[in-house]
This record gives sequence, C-alpha cells and structure tokens, in this order.
Amino acid sequence: MAEGFIEKHGLWTDGQAAAVDEVRRRVEAEGVKLVRMVWADTHGHARAKLVSVPVFLTALTDGYTINVATFTLDASGGRVFSSFVRGGGMDLDEMTGSPNLTIVPDPTTFRILPWAQDVGWVLCDEYFTDGKPFHFSGRQILRKQAGRLARKNLNLIVGLEVEWYLRRVDEDYIEYNTGMPGKRGRAIETLPVEPGYSYHSETNMDLMQPLLSELAEVYEELGLPLRSIENEYAPGQLECTFAAQPAQQAADNYVLFRTATRQVCRRLGYFASFMCKPAIEGYFTSGWHLHQSLADRATGVNKCMPETEADRLSPTANAHLAGLLNHAQAATVFSTPTVNGYQRFKPNSLAPDRATWSYDHRGAMLRVLGGVGDPATRVENRIGEPAANPYLFMASQIVAGLDGMEKNAKPWPADDEPYEADCPLLPTNLGDALEALGNSTLFREQFGNIYIDYFIALKQAELARYTAYIADNNADDGGNGVSQWEQDEYFDFF
Repeated sequence: MAEGFIEKHGLWTDGQAAAVDEVRRRVEAEGVKLVRMVWADTHGHARAKLVSVPVFLTALTDGYTINVATFTLDASGGRVFSSFVRGGGMDLDEMTGSPNLTIVPDPTTFRILPWAQDVGWVLCDEYFTDGKPFHFSGRQILRKQAGRLARKNLNLIVGLEVEWYLRRVDEDYIEYNTGMPGKRGRAIETLPVEPGYSYHSETNMDLMQPLLSELAEVYEELGLPLRSIENEYAPGQLECTFAAQPAQQAADNYVLFRTATRQVCRRLGYFASFMCKPAIEGYFTSGWHLHQSLADRATGVNKCMPETEADRLSPTANAHLAGLLNHAQAATVFSTPTVNGYQRFKPNSLAPDRATWSYDHRGAMLRVLGGVGDPATRVENRIGEPAANPYLFMASQIVAGLDGMEKNAKPWPADDEPYEADCPLLPTNLGDALEALGNSTLFREQFGNIYIDYFIALKQAELARYTAYIADNNADDGGNGVSQWEQDEYFDFF
C-alpha cells in the first residue's frame, strides 16, 4: 500500500497517529454522516469544508485539498493580494494563481458537535502540496514557538478569561444585507437580554439561565474545561473562564469555544458577539485576559513560583515578565487586531494604556498573582480583545517572554499607579500598532519577514477601508462612540 501524504511527509506526532483508530471507531459507532474540516484564518475566524465520511477517512491518510483564498482575503471577503500575477502579489512564486493547499486533520481535536446532528468537527493544519508548512498558518506559528520553549523544558500554560456579549435576535427587524467584497452588510439588529449595570446580579443572570445552562452542557460535551460564567456590567455582557492548559490546546479550544457559542446561540434565537465594543449605547468594551504561567515539561511544576516572600515571581518568570513589558508595543496588534479594539485603552478603565505591571492590580497591563508555594502563580496579561486570533496572541507571548529569558532581562519596578507611570504607552490605534510591529526586529526574526509583511498588508487593507469610510462619515455614527463601519465589520464576523 502506497504511503499517504501525511506519512510521506511525517506530519503527525506519535500522539496524533495513535489517536486515529479512536477517531475512526467513533465515526462508525456514533453514526457520523458529515465532518467539518476546520482551519483558522489569519483573523482567527473558523473556516470549514463539510465532507462526507468516506472523504474524511481518506483525509486521515492523504489530507484534503482547499484553496488558499481564505488567507488572501480580508474580513469582508475583499481581495487584498493580486493572486493571479506572478508571486501572488507577495513576491512568492508558490502563491501564484491562488494555488491549492492540503489541510491535514489533527485527530486529537476531533469532536462530535452536540448541536449539529451526526456532524463531526476537526481542526486542521495547512501545508503546500509538496508537504512544506504553509507560511501563513497561525496554528503552526504557535507550534513553532511552543517548540522553542520546549527546548528549555518549559510549557506555556494558559488560562482563558473572555468577555463577550449576549443579545436576542430582533425577529421584527431582521434585514439580510449581504454586502459585497470589501464592504460587509448591515449588522443584524438585536435586543438586550437583561437590564444590566448590576454587576454579578443573580436575578439578572437568571434571565439568561436557560441559555447559559445549554451552553455549559455543550462545553462539557466538547471537553472545554469551563470554570465559570459570570454576569458582567453592561446588559448581556458575560465572562467565561476556563481551566489552564498548554498553549496549543488552549488556543484550539478558544477557536472551538468562540464558534460553538455563536452557533448554539444563533440556533436558539440569540446572538453572541466577541466584538470588543458594539455600537449600542451604554455598552462597555469587552476584554480577553490571558493568564499565563511556565511549567516544567517533565513534572508539570509551576516554574513561576518564587522561593521567598520578598519576591513576587521566580527569576525565570521575572525574565519572562520583562520580555512581555519590553515588547508590549510590538506585540499589541496580535492581542488587539481590530480598529474597534483600541476603544479599550483608556485611563481608569480596567484596561491598560501603557506597559506596566503590578501585583493584583487590575489597572496594570500585567497583573501578577500568587506567590510562594502557590501552584497557581501566574501573570495575567490584560491587553487582549476577544476578537484576537488565539494562535498569534499566545505565540506573541512566547516570543516576547523567551527574549526576556534569553537576555536574563529584569522588569522595571512594579507600578501602584499604572495610569500615571512613566512607562511606554501602548499604541492607541491599529495603524500605530502595525507600525510598531513592522519596526520589531524580534518579531521579524521569529515570525519571519514573509509573515510580518503579509500580516501588515492584510490589516492595512482593513484599516484603509475604515479610513475611507471615516473620510465621508462620522466616526461615531453607529452610536456609543463607535462608527457604523465598525459595527458592520465586526459585530457579526466575530
């Protein structure tokens, strides 16, 4: 029997290869009829091919062919790169003509979707047809950076803390506006699900309880390690927290969490959005706080714990912290990749506006928690928005933190007044964030010039569409200090 694409190019780990038989067994035993083969695009948005079971079983040997197009279009479906000229508009011969890629399923991510009858779901990695890794795969970028950390016998362990908005679909005012490439359709009309502005109100939460119970059951069936669902401040603003896991697994789970939440809510007449700040009066920004620690790969012991009460972190974790501070400006666009996300960076807003750290202080960018003997000792990076691509966000933390470790860097003193501290200010808009990334020698070395130039070009196209809109319209014409362009662009896409 001829070897397949996966075996020929050695694309699976021993753990992935060992999981294949169990996937095949489940497909047959549980009556799966169709499988969604999923990959995350540069925005972190889940893309999929729906295939029959025989095709999926063949893909477990040979992979499956897709078009590269989802990586050359912006979030509106507009073409950013000239795919049909030599070099594909990127000066890369392998990108000429919008070529095929081969996606390879990761058997360890296989699920059966609780809300879609007899439908399986699996995450895939993207390769060129000659078996070379695809330049622009965020999942592979994270894997590469996690591998660098592994060579130091360390894992990045990540706990997810994500805010998002729950609304009810306004059935009386549904307007299907399909838009066009380069211009998204009008955002769907929605209604509040609870009064809001009563932080952690049990009564307000109970108004959402039937749906929240449904979501919790779905998360459990999917193996997502839910810890809590909390009622935040604005109407329908919720926060989900998940148990800490190795970065690759946490990023995979974030993709599944976001897409499952949106799909289950929509089927039940609700609407979930991971847009940072909707154009709905009185609505606050939502954040994504990334809790991170370093663990010994062999023993799992938390390597962030200090040895004395006088220290907040171990020397290794201090160096990691210093790296996050030193490269905060360049890394910002990976944690806050949308025009809308920069609504968060305001003084006294529970979100940072500069690269600061402190112990258990929610105004700092980096909030240190734990201490001597506490296995949950960690750094909470409060910079992110929920629309971020999890692979790029987490990879950026490894890149910055490892640079700190390799240089034995020391963090500057903790800041008890983080909004007054004499520390580097974070970018205040997407354009400045892209410029900071483009000027970063470290990220060009670690992500590669090809990726950095590609990412900047893709996001510049998004920014240019926003700038063109604002030239002819009001920057807050959507309401709540948010433009209608932002509402249309992000409310439904994320």
